[in-house]
Amino acid sequence: MFQKILIANRGEIALRVLRAAKELGIKTVVVHSTADADAMHVRLADESVCIGPPPSRDSYLNIHQIVAACEITGADAVHPGYGFLSENAKFADILAAHHITFIGPSAEHIRIMGDKIEAKRTAKRLGIPCVPGSDGAVTDEAEAKRIAADIGYPVIIKATAGGGGRGMKVARTEDDLIEALQTASTEAGAAFGNDSVYIEKYLEKPRHIELQVFGDGAGKGVHLGERDCSLQRRHQKVWEEAFSPALNAEERSRIGDICAKAVADLGYSGAGTIEFLYEDGEFYFIEMNTRLQVEHPVTEAITGLDLVHEQIRVASGGGLSVTQADVKFQGHAIECRINAEDPRTFVPSPGTITHFHTPGGLGIRVDSGVYSGYRIPPYYDSLIGKLIVHGRNRVECMMRLRRALDEFVVDGIKTTLPLFRELVGNSDIANGDYDIHWLEKYLAESD
Repeated sequence: MFQKILIANRGEIALRVLRAAKELGIKTVVVHSTADADAMHVRLADESVCIGPPPSRDSYLNIHQIVAACEITGADAVHPGYGFLSENAKFADILAAHHITFIGPSAEHIRIMGDKIEAKRTAKRLGIPCVPGSDGAVTDEAEAKRIAADIGYPVIIKATAGGGGRGMKVARTEDDLIEALQTASTEAGAAFGNDSVYIEKYLEKPRHIELQVFGDGAGKGVHLGERDCSLQRRHQKVWEEAFSPALNAEERSRIGDICAKAVADLGYSGAGTIEFLYEDGEFYFIEMNTRLQVEHPVTEAITGLDLVHEQIRVASGGGLSVTQADVKFQGHAIECRINAEDPRTFVPSPGTITHFHTPGGLGIRVDSGVYSGYRIPPYYDSLIGKLIVHGRNRVECMMRLRRALDEFVVDGIKTTLPLFRELVGNSDIANGDYDIHWLEKYLAESD
């Protein structure tokens, strides 16, 4: 087991990893920007190192400074959390060159899954069902028209290095196609430094279903069930739950077995999430995230497993603590992402939290690094906390969630709490009848 882990992140995920390391008896080091000097994870860590000014490029994305912090403190492993450097293959390579363990998959697997085209090719080879589309990047208009005609309109143009909804455009007719192709390519180049795009069939009313997987890097893999992440705004997840209201036991088992076998065959190490669009009983691979997800507590609630413990165990060479037969699912869980944003416009709302009170009681968990008097800086992601609720079934979970939202108090800034209080009382949400377009339509209609 590691002697000292450096946590290369901030906010609630840094605190989450810190707690897991402390439970395992491992010393912790956190890095922070000058803007985060008073953050809770900085206060609770065994050691902290300031690595730069507020902008991420000068601090949390500064690989040189983070490696230097490892060497100064004697950290023998780095946990990247999510975001920032968590899916940066170069970072993993540099750590390895300095004999520091990256708590995550190999740099090779990060590279494969970070390229959308190569990821899709790999998924097909591993037997994972994929959305019909181009086999690689689309380079000219004639080729784009031929591919779109073959798979049928509507189609979606996606950046090969995309994420967060950038570099994505829908074309419903051939007349739309060329403009969509050019716009997506331009956006991709500006956002990712790579203007390559590819084409896929556009599904009209799909759900976003993702499978949590773990591999030991030596040919063993397990799945920990699915999460439904269909409530989204501009491709950003807002509400996640497990299990999905849309799947039955046979579908759950079928796709879970496919994904577990895939990570085993790939020789994948650590946590990963295989994401799908789901429509009319069929799953279509869209990407694999080679890291811990924001919504991982949903899976922890229904399995009783600590996913960060599991990451650390695998990275240290201890292998998986469970086989597939050991994984037992219990009840239903929902996570709401509480952001420092206007609940209608989603404009960020940095500022000082004057009063912060979290709900409690059976089945309630809040992951947050903020406190009364804490100032939300304007430089980073607006997530300030996650409310995770677990019940014996979905009905009980929704009842418990409604009560927890009523108890949750964040004063001094705008947050998305009012939106969740609306959603928990909506009949479509109560019935589990929603898709990836539902929330945007709801917001547009209620303006």
